Amino acid sequence: MTLDDANKLIRGCADRMNELYKKVVFDEWAIVLLVQQRAKILTYLGPRKDDFQKNFAADVQDLRSELLSHNHNLGDFEFSRHGFGTKLEAFVVVGDGLYLICNNTTDSMSGITKDPLWLAAQVPFVEMSDRFRSDPLRYAL
Repeated sequence: MTLDDANKLIRGCADRMNELYKKVVFDEWAIVLLVQQRAKILTYLGPRKDDFQKNFAADVQDLRSELLSHNHNLGDFEFSRHGFGTKLEAFVVVGDGLYLICNNTTDSMSGITKDPLWLAAQVPFVEMSDRFRSDPLRYAL
């Protein structure tokens, strides 16, 4: 999958999740390349483009150990239950060293999952992760 293909898939997933949840689930979506524990933002959709890169190291703290563990396969995902605001809440492995970071800058996963509509909103997210499992993002440095 190309970066353009991935961005289309992500936008479609975000739209479908928001439709099913009846409000925004994640208002930030970013594809990040992690190389030698440094992050390069490849794409970003959200309200704080400039601050996302600048604050990435601090905002990823709740997910850092999982991101750096290398115990995940393509399409695998993790959620942080306690991230709030700019603290990043989820990632999906989308390619070799490539991660899709998802975040809600006004709520936490704990708050999001309390709404019963969250169950239906998970379906497009899982379908997206399955798509990355079968057709990973390919990005050349």
